[in-house]
Amino acid sequence: MRVGIVGCDTSHVVAFSKLMNDPAATGLLAKVEIVCAYPGGSPDIPNSRDRVEGFTKGLREAGVEIVDSASAVAEKSDAILLESLDGRVHLEQFRQVAVGKPVFIDKPAAASLVDVMAIFKLADETKTPCFTSSALRFSDKVVVLQNNAEIGELNGCSVASPFQTEPHHPDLFWYGVHGVESVYALMGAGCERVSRTDAGRATVVVGVWGDGRFATYQGLKDHADYAFTAFGSKGIACERGFSGYAPLVNEICEFYVSRKAPVSPEETIEMFAFMEAADESLRQEGRPVLIKDVIARAEKQLAAAAASNE
Repeated sequence: MRVGIVGCDTSHVVAFSKLMNDPAATGLLAKVEIVCAYPGGSPDIPNSRDRVEGFTKGLREAGVEIVDSASAVAEKSDAILLESLDGRVHLEQFRQVAVGKPVFIDKPAAASLVDVMAIFKLADETKTPCFTSSALRFSDKVVVLQNNAEIGELNGCSVASPFQTEPHHPDLFWYGVHGVESVYALMGAGCERVSRTDAGRATVVVGVWGDGRFATYQGLKDHADYAFTAFGSKGIACERGFSGYAPLVNEICEFYVSRKAPVSPEETIEMFAFMEAADESLRQEGRPVLIKDVIARAEKQLAAAAASNE
């Protein structure tokens, strides 16, 4: 299966290509090969502007064809990795590749909840299978907690991860998404309200689920580490660290073959609403914000945008 990349301005393209194009790959990885890429890049984001040339050069030297548009990638590929670092460009790039071939969209899926919803709407209209996820959702550390029967029924969780912001994105979209994705991997959908407190060394977000469970996300501002705690009806379990990209890439390959997304649009939309609600709570000095209100507001904005384009 031929795979094409849209956006070469992230280290993920290097990591993913090493796994997918490894001559010794077995199983699902042996069924895919990255064959082409469109560089893209955002001049107003230094991490994009300053790295896209180097990452593109590395792919070219590895035998990947470099093309001049996202639509060219779609023409030359059977499946697509939408990898652009900048979430603002994802909706427009998705429009160019939404032709019925499976698309993985790397984090952040977009730079607003409205755009996330628009992507899934377009995916449905064009019958284009797609999903988005942080690598942390499928991390070995998180999966161990998901499958830990000794702690009983999951009553809640606490996740800590690095926290960096980027001025063109909501606060948690840029890097906090890794920790929030882990929360949702453990808790599933069903959060009703969100509150957030911010201080010099961390930002803390609390979500309350409709069944009475709580989850906390702590964004670490002064060091890079990952920690996961699951609170069960019979005990508590903890894990720490990041287990790499291989679990996510395996999920992507399985998705390409099966065309069945491992994460539902509904859960992803709620997760991005959770992150936008966290920003809204901070603006309201930590007051709880209802997820349903955030989603309703985004739905109105999406409908208004659609009406204006008619």
